[in-house]
Amino acid sequence: MSETLKVVENATCTFCGCVCDDMELTVEGGRITKAKNACVLGKAWFLNHHVEDRPVAAIEGRAATLEEAVERAAQILARARYPIVYGLSDTTCEAQRVAVGIADRIGGCVDTTTSVCHGPSGMAFQGVGEVTCSLGEVKNRADLVIFWGSNPAESHPRHFTRYSVMPKGLFVPNGRKDRTVVLVDVRRTKSAAAADVFLQIKPRKDFEALWALRGLIKGVKLDPGIGDSIGIPLAQLEDLGRRMKSCKFGVLFFGMGLSMTRGKHLNAEAALALARDLNRYTRFVAKPMRGHGNVTGADNVVSWQTGYPFGVHFGRGYPRFNPGEFTTVDTLSRGEADAALIVSADPMSNFPQPAREHLQRIPVIVLDPKLSETAKVAAVSFTTATYGINVAGTVYRMDDVPIPLRPAFESPYPSDEKVLRAIDERIRNLQESA
Repeated sequence: MSETLKVVENATCTFCGCVCDDMELTVEGGRITKAKNACVLGKAWFLNHHVEDRPVAAIEGRAATLEEAVERAAQILARARYPIVYGLSDTTCEAQRVAVGIADRIGGCVDTTTSVCHGPSGMAFQGVGEVTCSLGEVKNRADLVIFWGSNPAESHPRHFTRYSVMPKGLFVPNGRKDRTVVLVDVRRTKSAAAADVFLQIKPRKDFEALWALRGLIKGVKLDPGIGDSIGIPLAQLEDLGRRMKSCKFGVLFFGMGLSMTRGKHLNAEAALALARDLNRYTRFVAKPMRGHGNVTGADNVVSWQTGYPFGVHFGRGYPRFNPGEFTTVDTLSRGEADAALIVSADPMSNFPQPAREHLQRIPVIVLDPKLSETAKVAAVSFTTATYGINVAGTVYRMDDVPIPLRPAFESPYPSDEKVLRAIDERIRNLQESA
């Protein structure tokens, strides 16, 4: 084996919430050339990765040293009256922790990409609670697997094969043959081919369908007309209810098709309450399908530091939680924020137009390995190393299990954590000298 060739075993893919940690990466000449066990998305994540030829930092689009950029970023954040810290879902828990500390120090808002994806699910957990388990338990025990408003065949390709549908487990020794798979969605996605039962409900009728299932589980006789209302014949709904009550271990995975349609957190509450009801008869859990590699870690870090998962404001000296008031899309759209620290996110590519317009009017500090659309308009931008590929640390899988990262090779750029610590230290010095 040549000196320039290295094999990294049990590496972790941080592309999606599955956080598969059985990768075997071959590194040659500072690039990953093979990614054994990776899915199509994971292969694209690893094989297309390269260290960009960019300055370590830029101020108003001009190259700057790391120290100059840290000074400018600290000055902006220390002087702001309503600063926001946003993103955090594609970086390590160690960096997330520092970012929350910065938001606390400057009396700003801290928010993660959860607020634009599974934020309603986080609110539902607070209202209803969560009957949960690890993906390992799903693999070893689940004989009924339901996907609701989710398309894992395209969004989480290895979920089927590694965790939920195909793998052989302790109590499902025949794997797929021992499982019944149900897909509920408003259209026939590619995931439908893997399901035994596909139920196509009408758009924006998720809450009604879930509430009807709760009634059936409890023995309530439903009006036959309910089928016309939700798009599923009552007989099919009753069949699903019987399967749910009679399974040995059932799991309902729900995606943004449930959490971001009409009803939002009430839909997620209905799914969680249905799982809770079913535990009178069997073992049943409900889990959100998380997207970003460490969005679950962001929820965990923000929660254990503030008591709330996202959309937290420190302006009064203590954390306050209020989605719609302190979430980033809303603070930007109303023109309230006067500075922003964006960590591993690209709101200029996906936020509503009013939010993007205001983001262009205020000083923005961006930490990103790539020259994102947000970095292009930033007052201060830092080129950072990519977590999981160049940076070690901790991330959380979608089932709240922490996974260590084993980087493939080093980057000439600093980690998010290093940059954030430098900014935090400089802000503290500025505040002490004021």
